[in-house]
Amino acid sequence: MVEELAQAEAAVADCLGAPVWALPEQDLVAALDAAHRLAQRLAAVQLVLVRELDGRGTVRTQGASSTAVWLRDRLRLSIPAARRLVDLAGALDAGTSGVGAALASGAITVEQARVISDTVRTVHTAAGAEAAEKAVGVLVEWAGQFEPALLRKLGSRVLDHVAPEVADAAARAALDTEARRADRDRHVTLSELRDGRLRLSGNLDAEAAGLLRAALDPLTAPSGPDDPRSPGQRRHDALADLCRLALRTGELPEHGGEPAQIVVTTSFDVLTRQLDAGTLDTGPRVTPEAVRRLACDAAILPAVLDGSGQTLDVGRQRRLVTGPLRRALVLRDRGCAFPGCDRPPRWCDAHHIRHWADGGSTSLANSVLLCAHHHRHLHHGDWTVRLGGDGHPEFVPPAWLDPDRLPRRNQYHRRT
Repeated sequence: MVEELAQAEAAVADCLGAPVWALPEQDLVAALDAAHRLAQRLAAVQLVLVRELDGRGTVRTQGASSTAVWLRDRLRLSIPAARRLVDLAGALDAGTSGVGAALASGAITVEQARVISDTVRTVHTAAGAEAAEKAVGVLVEWAGQFEPALLRKLGSRVLDHVAPEVADAAARAALDTEARRADRDRHVTLSELRDGRLRLSGNLDAEAAGLLRAALDPLTAPSGPDDPRSPGQRRHDALADLCRLALRTGELPEHGGEPAQIVVTTSFDVLTRQLDAGTLDTGPRVTPEAVRRLACDAAILPAVLDGSGQTLDVGRQRRLVTGPLRRALVLRDRGCAFPGCDRPPRWCDAHHIRHWADGGSTSLANSVLLCAHHHRHLHHGDWTVRLGGDGHPEFVPPAWLDPDRLPRRNQYHRRT
């Protein structure tokens, strides 16, 4: 298969250099149709490969917590896109062979295949395998006319065509399936931008959406007739107000052994005289004005990576990494330090590079931040960790994974 794919890749490369400007309009349209069919057929091949890798557990032996995380790192996909790829590969392998065949022939698109697969599962549950097979044929035929969103709407009534005797009962089953899908697909994604801002996206189920609207709406009203903020800006400020209110309650659970709090790093000498620019524990720099606002709202914890103001080496006195030492570790590693992992600091534990039971000290120089999965993986796997010349952790893979054993570093957390 590898050789055949290499030949196909070479053929595609030749097409990229072709003078499309010289093609007659009819040939140009035909070439577009052919390229589209080829893209869907290649997607079918990719799904087969993903399913096989997932079934073998290959990705876990390489240190990834899931196939979706491994695909994110390997193919540079977003986690939602990688998860959808894994889910569809599993669905096509689980029995909807007609859908896989339609995709492999280029008759339907990947998104249409996802819609058909979801719908056929519902039909199978409601009316059995025979009705499900009929539904595949009907839906594939409809896919030649309708895009995925409309196909999903039409699919909700496909039982009227393939099993009318159970259509009403199936409508209720479809509603339950939609509720389960909403529960499965619920997520919130925080994407860090270069300047420290976050892009917020996600899907909320109906209950969470109602709670969010109930909490935000009272805070989004204009502050007066001269309020210059747009509706989007008012919603942004309302969300920030909700976070401040939650932090003030003192009822949030601890994260990594620390109370929920904002840590701002700034010069201690300057702090005692007049507040200056600082750095949040999540990485971005903030203006002096922002530091002053935070000073009004919450306690500022001065954090430094060196100096007499904080104790960053407790030697053999205790095993756990807490307090100032943990805050310094968070400031250095920014999150799970294992290569390819994007888990934030509050999901992580401190790992002793040289185990405490073996005489290792509890210090910044002997600690690394790891999520629960990679903490277990490091203890039970063949990877080793050390601090590089710049004081940041690097991980040496086992020889079976990389014969040269070249050290690897996490590239997901910004260094400042």
